[in-house]
Parts: sequence; structure tokens; C-alpha cells
Amino acid sequence: MDDLRKQLFYERKNGYEQIDASEHALVEEYAQDYMKFLDASKTEREAVANAIALAKENGFVPFEPGMTLAPGSKVYRSNRGKSLLLAVIGQESLAQGAVIAGAHVDCPRLDLKQNPLYESDELAFFKTHYYGGIKKYQWVAIPLELHGVVSLKDGSTIEITVGKNPGEPKFVITDLLPHLAQDQMKKTLAEGITGEALNILIGSVPYDDDEKDKVKFAVLSILNDNYGITEEDFLSAELCAVPAFDVTEIGFDRSMIGGYGHDDRSCAYAELKAVFDVKDPRRTCVCILADKEEIGSDGVTGMQSAAFDCFMKDLCVAQGVDLRRCYEKSFCLSADVTNAFDPTYPDVSEKMNDSRVNYGLAIAKYTGSRGKYDTSDASAETVGFVRRIFADSHVIWQMAELGKVDQGGGGTIAKYMANRNIETIDAGVPVLSMHAPFEVVGKLDCYMTYKGVLAVYRS
Repeated sequence: MDDLRKQLFYERKNGYEQIDASEHALVEEYAQDYMKFLDASKTEREAVANAIALAKENGFVPFEPGMTLAPGSKVYRSNRGKSLLLAVIGQESLAQGAVIAGAHVDCPRLDLKQNPLYESDELAFFKTHYYGGIKKYQWVAIPLELHGVVSLKDGSTIEITVGKNPGEPKFVITDLLPHLAQDQMKKTLAEGITGEALNILIGSVPYDDDEKDKVKFAVLSILNDNYGITEEDFLSAELCAVPAFDVTEIGFDRSMIGGYGHDDRSCAYAELKAVFDVKDPRRTCVCILADKEEIGSDGVTGMQSAAFDCFMKDLCVAQGVDLRRCYEKSFCLSADVTNAFDPTYPDVSEKMNDSRVNYGLAIAKYTGSRGKYDTSDASAETVGFVRRIFADSHVIWQMAELGKVDQGGGGTIAKYMANRNIETIDAGVPVLSMHAPFEVVGKLDCYMTYKGVLAVYRS
């Protein structure tokens, strides 16, 4: 009866109870490398630049139309420095399809407005417009860094990073003290901090001048001395504030990683590492690091743009293959994170179907919200396909659903891949405190996501 019970019942098991000491060591080694990547990649531009540097170290070269592509060729194309496409050419023709893994490297943050700098009561501030889905109250009273670029009228671009390196100043959004917050505390969490109140404190010393806005003048003087920019240059700038938290190990057992940007750079790094490690694949392996997912995947660097189609068509043209024939035989693993069950907030989750920390790569047959709106909803055959691959490669995995049916939901790039007639399913790392300035993931889950993507590339 015990044997029959084991045969018939489906039982999830903690991943650490399924791996040996040698694989535990691989989990730790992978986690350390990922932490370095995450610490150095606070924006999508930085993530792409770091990914390109790693790609070059692993033999990838920029792809140009007309290049000769032999099996084993490694190429990449940067899309405006904010998204990235990489490919390892397979032994079979693209007429047999490609194996694709797609993640995104943009994260929730605070973008500076185009006219951001102002002075009020002898304090200088930047006005912001939040990017992506955030809880606004989480972004006040924490240290912030400034990252981004400024495009000047002469065509040059200046990179600005302040607060990242030791000894550099940081910034903050102030909050009310409890003694004076009686009215604020009566509001809902959504109303307590408004979008227009997310103003970053950047200076307080006045310029030695008799005119108004002397603190603003002093800040502009510092910016001009350090970067050669003026107030007008903010009109053509992309500057954002991100949390000034170092990536760190969490827990006495160091089993988890805390930091900003696990959604979705934990999956992006897993894809990168996998596409670097795949050797002589049967089918062409493609890695996507997309932008704009947090705001709907619109824009020239998002997955709804034609950039991916142009890249794939150029690859197909090099082999005399029709792009549509390639797509209809391709498979995509949409590598995006999902929520991890949090026992502190059990009421929003459906425990039988939510993912858990340390239970491995989380597969989501569908995402979307409520009645499965805005999702691709993978077929049973697709789920069966990845089950077989993961079983053969000893990948520890679990099924996932984003909370209770009527509670909420979310989306990924999966539907945009499926709309291209590419068989697609979501899979990624379970995350605690998703979209917060400081998120938490399990090391084992990060490693199994890498192992799962690599298994798909090798399939």
C-alpha cells in the first residue's frame, strides 16, 4: 500500500532534501556569481552592458546581417543599449524552430520627471514619476542611488551614477514622524503616500547669491562642475532613483539572497549563464533580455516591438528559412518570477498551487488575472514537454499560480511570444516581497532556474 500511495499521490518536497553535498556546492557557487551580477545591474542599461561584457568573454560577437552563421556560432544584438538578444546557432536548420528563453531586465523604480529640480523652503528636491507597479510607501525613508544618462544637444551622452560607490552621497524621500501623522495614518496604504509626494531630497546649502532659489542654484552648480550639465539638459535625460541596498545573503543559514531587482534579473542571469554553457545545441538557442515588461512591454525595446522579429528574421535569412515556419516550430520558456508563498500573509494565496521558497523552478501554466485575462495559458502538451525535460535533467521544479483566483494576478512576456505562434510557458524564481525595494529569493531556486533553462536549451 505504501508503494501504491507513492505511485499515485503527487507530493512536493523541499529541494534541499533532494540534492547531495556536491550539488549544494554548485548552488552556492552559482549564487555568488549571480549576486555580483545583480549588485552591478541597478538599471536595464547596466544589466545589458554587463551582459554584453560577459557575452564577449564567452565568445559572442555582434551580429550583422549577411554574416556567415555556422553551427556553434555565437552572436548578439543590443537594442539601443536597453535590451539584448543572443543566439547560439544549432546543428539543425531554423526551419526546425529555435529554443528561446525570454526574461526582462527592467524593474520598478522612480524615474525623474523631465523638469525635476525645484526648491521649496530652502530645500532642493527632484520630482519623480514611478515606473511599474510599486507600493509607494515602501520607497520613503530609505537610501536611494541615482543612475542614468543625460543626452546633450551636441549629441554626446553622459552617464551618471551617484550613491553606488563608497564615500558617495545618497538620497532619500522623507516621511512624516509618527507624532504628526495622525491624519496620514487614517488613510489607506495606497493613499498615505501619493505619487506627487515621492520627491527626493538632494540638497540644503544655499549658494552665495542674493537671488531666489539659492539652494537649487547650488545643486545646479555642483551638477555642472561634475558633469557639465545644465537644468535644460534634464529634458533629454533618463535618470532614475533605485534603492541603495547592497545585495546580501539572508538568514543564519545564508540560504536566501536579499536585494533590489530579483524581478526579473534572477531569471535574466539564469538565461545568460545557460546560453553561455550550452555546447553544440541541436536547435538554435536564443536568449532575450527584454525591456519595458513592467509597464506592458510597449516601446521599441519591449517585447511588443519588432526588434525581436528583425533579429530572428535576419538569422532565418542567413539560412534561407521563412520566419513564420521557424516560429511555428519554436519553443519559448518565458523566464519570469512568481510570488512565493508567505506564511505571514496566507490569506491571499491558495496553498495547493502557490510556489514556495526552496522548492525549485516554478512553472506557471498561465498568469493573467481573475478569468485568465491577459495570459497565453500553455497547453497540456507544453506542460508535459517541460515535465519530461526537467525529469531527464534532474531539475527540481514546482507548479505555481499567482495567488487566489479573485485576488489579483500579473503578466509576463509570454503572451507576446505566444501571439507570434511560438509555443510558450512561464517559469521562474519564486520571490518574497516582490516589487519591493528589497526582494528575497532562495539560492536553490535561482540555481534550478538556470539548470531548467539549460535543460530546455539542450532539449
